[in-house]
Order: sequence, then C-alpha cells, then structure tokens
Amino acid sequence: MDDERDAALAQAVRLREEGQAARARERLLDLTERYPEDAEIAYQTAWAHDVLGLEAEAVPFYERALTGSGLSADDRHGAFLGLGSTYRVLGRYDLARATLRRGLEEFPGDAALTAFLAMTSYNLGESRDAVAGLLKALAATSDDPRVQGYRRAIEYYADHLDEITPGSL
Repeated sequence: MDDERDAALAQAVRLREEGQAARARERLLDLTERYPEDAEIAYQTAWAHDVLGLEAEAVPFYERALTGSGLSADDRHGAFLGLGSTYRVLGRYDLARATLRRGLEEFPGDAALTAFLAMTSYNLGESRDAVAGLLKALAATSDDPRVQGYRRAIEYYADHLDEITPGSL
C-alpha cells in the first residue's frame, strides 16, 4: 500500500466528516489526478461533490468508482446509492433506475436502495412499483410490532395492490 496515499485520503475524509467538504474536495481532486484509477479515491471524491450540492460533477467520479476495483462492500453499496440518487436528482431517471437495480442485484433486499428505486419509479410515473417497493421495505425493516403483525399481508398486497375480494363492492 501507499502510505502517502492512505494518509492523504484519510485526511480528506476526515475534513468532509468535520463539515469541511470544500477543503476535502480540493484534496480529493488532487488525489484523483495522482491516482486516476483508484476506485476508493473516486468514490470519496464523488461523495464530497454530493455534499457540496455539485451532483453533476459527482457523476463521473461515482461511475469511475463503480467500474474500478478495490472498493469495500460498504463503499460499493454507497457508490450505487450515491450514483442512483444523484441521477434521480438530476432528472436522469432511466439511469437512476438502472443503477439502483444493479445495486440491488449486488445487495438484494437492501432497504435504502429499494427506497431510492421507489422514488425513481414514482418519478417515472410507475406509482404501483413505487408503492410496492416501499411496502416491501417497510415490512422487511420495521421494528413496529403492528407492522410485523401484518407483515405477511403487507408483503402479499405489495404485489397485489389492486386485488379485492369478490362480492365486496
């Protein structure tokens, strides 16, 4: 490993975590020039841009992070979530959906990815898919005893939203 790289990256991440995202971004941009193929640096650079509201500038760094190698599973998950969310905020809904679905292929059932996919589905006019996704995430992740008491029903109706009992009308 490169000790200088590791120390510089750790310092930049610390700056971002301390609320100094602009300074972190400067350091990370310098690191991306020195280590253009480094997926971890690309991911952290994307994140710093997102924190600053520079979503469009974050995209190529997220993409580089996901095409590179060496990201931890947590960072890879974060890159899928960050890129999918960023595409959605930019109105690039088809790319957001594709990215979030790729993330769910690697992290099946992940509630955060599912929630952002539901928002994207809503943006695409796919309300049924949006509601179904949110219901499944709610059923899978809620600690509320009442939700858990109806978990099987919620999961069933997530896929059968329009189902009614014959003769009930």
